[in-house]
Amino acid sequence: MTLNQIPVGTSVTVKKITGKGATKRRIMDMGIVKGVEIFVRKVAPLGDPIELTVRGYELSIRKSEAEWIEVE
Repeated sequence: MTLNQIPVGTSVTVKKITGKGATKRRIMDMGIVKGVEIFVRKVAPLGDPIELTVRGYELSIRKSEAEWIEVE
């Protein structure tokens, strides 16, 4: 399951990041790495972006980026 499929109010754990190159590095630099817990806080009215809580701070990412993050 990928992060963009998770309903609001749910906590998940990152299993794998499938992106490549600079995009994968950017996601990892934001603190989203294997084993990290993510809480989905809210989704914008039109569905993009998604607001997350990662390691105690709020982060917004695009749905297209969330597709690259596999969670469990």
